[in-house]
Amino acid sequence: MDVFEAVDSRISCRAFLDKPVDPKLVRALIAQAARAASGGNLQPWRVYALTAAPLAELKRKVAARIAGRDPRHDEAEYPIYPKTMSEPYKSRREEHGVQLYGALGIARDDAPGRLAQYKRNFAFFDAPVALFITIDRNLGPGQWADLGGYIHTLAHLARGHGLDTCPQESWARMHDTVGKFCAISPTHMLFCAVAIGYGDRAHPANSFRSPRAPLEEFCTFVGFEGN
Repeated sequence: MDVFEAVDSRISCRAFLDKPVDPKLVRALIAQAARAASGGNLQPWRVYALTAAPLAELKRKVAARIAGRDPRHDEAEYPIYPKTMSEPYKSRREEHGVQLYGALGIARDDAPGRLAQYKRNFAFFDAPVALFITIDRNLGPGQWADLGGYIHTLAHLARGHGLDTCPQESWARMHDTVGKFCAISPTHMLFCAVAIGYGDRAHPANSFRSPRAPLEEFCTFVGFEGN
């Protein structure tokens, strides 16, 4: 598919098919995404790619860690969201939750159901490939922005090959377990994980499109009068 379709059809996929991904394709995606814009060409990303038995073992370890408890209380190494969410961000996040849990038939007051769905993050929604993305602790906001650019470039390249992805900041709460398992240097911080595979587009979790604000809400045009 072309780049326009890839961008438009990308979703945060929360259900994957039981279908393997060619390891050569995974390697190519990780390498090609490094063409993402990078201020000063610092290329601040570091990637750890897992599949097959190692991925299954990590999932087993994490499942044992979170059994019978709520991992949403585990501290990440950085604030995933602001402690106080202002508007319009608070409403946008809440609307997204309504869409997701509504599609899955999980009621607002169904705390066990919501927790079970959140824990699906730590099974990578059954994706056959998992990436962990880290960044050097000495780097700053500019490099964090570049890191996001790498992740989005990867997602769009994957979509171009008919794959789906799900960037998962929730894994930042498992930084100690992942760090030990993947032998991540203590000089690096775990930013997120990315699930990769062939998405089950018929699954209810993938049945909705999160809305985007209208252009006029986030862009100010200057000098475009009459065009």
